Amino acid sequence: MKIISIEHSIEKIALKTPFKTALRTAWDVEFVRVCVRCEGGVFAYGEAPATKAITGEGLEEIVASLEKVAGLFIGKSIGEAFVLLDTLSDIGSSTIAALDIAFVLLDALQKKQTLFEYFGTQNKEALKSAITISLNSSQEMLCDAKKAYEEGMDILKIKLGADISHATKVVHRIAKEVPKAVLLIDANQAWDVEGSRKFIDAIRSLDVALIEQPLGAKEREEMAELTRYSSVPILADESVFTLEDMRYVVEHRCADMINIKLMKCGGIRKAREMLEYARSNKIKCMMGSMLEGPNSIRAAIHLSFAYRDVITFVDLDSPMLYKQSHENMPQDFIYKGNCIGII
Repeated sequence: MKIISIEHSIEKIALKTPFKTALRTAWDVEFVRVCVRCEGGVFAYGEAPATKAITGEGLEEIVASLEKVAGLFIGKSIGEAFVLLDTLSDIGSSTIAALDIAFVLLDALQKKQTLFEYFGTQNKEALKSAITISLNSSQEMLCDAKKAYEEGMDILKIKLGADISHATKVVHRIAKEVPKAVLLIDANQAWDVEGSRKFIDAIRSLDVALIEQPLGAKEREEMAELTRYSSVPILADESVFTLEDMRYVVEHRCADMINIKLMKCGGIRKAREMLEYARSNKIKCMMGSMLEGPNSIRAAIHLSFAYRDVITFVDLDSPMLYKQSHENMPQDFIYKGNCIGII
């Protein structure tokens, strides 16, 4: 099965409400959809969102990269495409991920396997995803948290900013008024060591499941110091893009857990390498995502099912945030509240 064309389009999906973090505010999910077509009318989609603040790739960079390399894959088999993709070092991780997702789906098709079969999934029991509570005033965040919980979403990922007093107030209010919710704290690199210690001390009495990336991505020694200090598990996100990053963070105990995202590591195959490493070393992980389109989320969902023994938390809430269901939503998964099921 040879590749005959690689096409792309820019897609946008409106969000119910603005998505606010310490790094950015988004009103839409914006992404590039890649369509890889092969002989016999076989095709598959991959996607890459615009996340310049994290991966350095906006829509323009992703499109430019695709236009630069697409022709290299014409006439190649899927196996040859994998080999070629692994040699490309001058395009970003999200662009690589979009191509890799499409190639993996095509590989499954040519092997006549479902994604469950392709990944060797054993357990099809539904998984729960966290739902994001965007950074706002403490009252708005409390209202959003209560509303989400009342709608059946009991794992809350709370986005916090640099103001430690605000962060502490928000978490205490939500913990008090939504006591049965699982609370995941995400600072998106907004804090320093002093502020992080202050926050940790202030929430010691609360049942908080983790604190995600409190410090800057490159502050690994400081992350290790904070991990030793913290009574709450520390989750590394922006500090870990690759398997090499993951090994360093694990070996130097820079964090207790790792957030794996397809757009950071470069797609499904690289994510599987990281998940296999985590499985072998008994490392707890989160399967995370950016604000993404439905096809890249689909790939992360199937990995979450295949590696549920490794993945402690799933954070794949983009479809839950869409204003309305996207017209090209894949048909093999469904969200009900924050439960993800496979059809």
